[in-house]
Amino acid sequence: MKILNLAVTGAALVMLAACAPSTAPTATGGDEKSGTLRVWLFDEPNRAPKEKVVKEAIAEFTAANAGTSVEVTYIPTTPARHERFKGAFNDPASAPDVAEYGNTDLAEYAAAGGFADLGPDLANWSERGDISADLFQSATVDGKLYGVPWFIGIRSLYYRTDVFKELKLDPPKSIADLTKAARTIREKKPDLYGIAVGGEYTFGALPFVWDAGGDIEKLNSPESRKGVQAYTDLLSDDVCPPQACASLTGGKTVELFASGKAAMGILGNFNRSAVDAGAAAGKYEVMPLPGAEPGSVAPAFAGGNNLGVMKSSKHRSLAVKFLQLLSGKSYQLKMYEAMGNLPTLSTAREELAAKDPFLKPFLDTVAAGTKFVPIDPAWVKIDNQKVIPTMLQKIATKQSSVEEATEEAATAVNAAFGRS
Repeated sequence: MKILNLAVTGAALVMLAACAPSTAPTATGGDEKSGTLRVWLFDEPNRAPKEKVVKEAIAEFTAANAGTSVEVTYIPTTPARHERFKGAFNDPASAPDVAEYGNTDLAEYAAAGGFADLGPDLANWSERGDISADLFQSATVDGKLYGVPWFIGIRSLYYRTDVFKELKLDPPKSIADLTKAARTIREKKPDLYGIAVGGEYTFGALPFVWDAGGDIEKLNSPESRKGVQAYTDLLSDDVCPPQACASLTGGKTVELFASGKAAMGILGNFNRSAVDAGAAAGKYEVMPLPGAEPGSVAPAFAGGNNLGVMKSSKHRSLAVKFLQLLSGKSYQLKMYEAMGNLPTLSTAREELAAKDPFLKPFLDTVAAGTKFVPIDPAWVKIDNQKVIPTMLQKIATKQSSVEEATEEAATAVNAAFGRS
């Protein structure tokens, strides 16, 4: 399968959480030491490699835990999947013990009371310290840990080495460098976009906001406005024309870069196969997206999926053991080889980077610090209402000034949080 399908699950499916149940589970679970452990994992267009790794984990787990078996159900990443979670939260008899979920779904699932707080269970887990605090934020709500980050999707800057060489351009060291290079490319090669950016590419824009010291919850602050301005400066005729780019999603910017129609793009490690299948194959390199300060790295959104234990599980200890096994180093490495999933364990990433230099820019980006969306049900409203894309598009098409559009967006964000 193309790893895009899985790696963006957390970000792309956030809308599915909008109607997450508000009814808390009626059972508190138990701790039976034998029996059948039920596991839900996401289905894939090409599931065979993932299934092979999971079967290896099951064999190891059942060999070490007498009297146990593991039953895996691969659930669709569609609204049908959401309905199954809704049913599981409200009917423990149909619920799994362990489940994979998109990290941007967590706020709604935690509010529904569906997942167990694993803080005490994982306190002495030998591999816990190998996952950064930044990444654990994607599994934490109100100080409670609702799972383990299983893999991450990180975006960095892809750029065409042939174009840069021809025009005698150096890889950008700052946002100003990037903007200048993009304008030069567009001027010298009008058949190319200087950089593919999109008015509907929230996770392409947020690094600019975060780098400037801004925040989703304060889009009308001077810092946020500076970041919004830096991003929307790229949505211009001399870089990426608004008439074509204002409606672009992240997926469309991948297509533009891969097809050779853009000299740069903010793409994920999970987009590698798509780029290598297009006209840009063999003619690009990747580097961390630079920040405003020369030599700095703009914070990236840490997308990805987590593994959690249902609060209603009757096999609490066994469920935690299986979660630890599947999210441990050995199986994170195997899942990378099988599916291209970037490990959350730092030692696993370092081991892979030593074998595959392609990963280094993404690992450098993680090391520089990542960010996440608000762990609050309000984020679902903000995302569903396209608050950030609307803001970007109004600025790009000159319907509103930066000040007007960010003020309107901030009002919508406050409304989503129930603030006056």
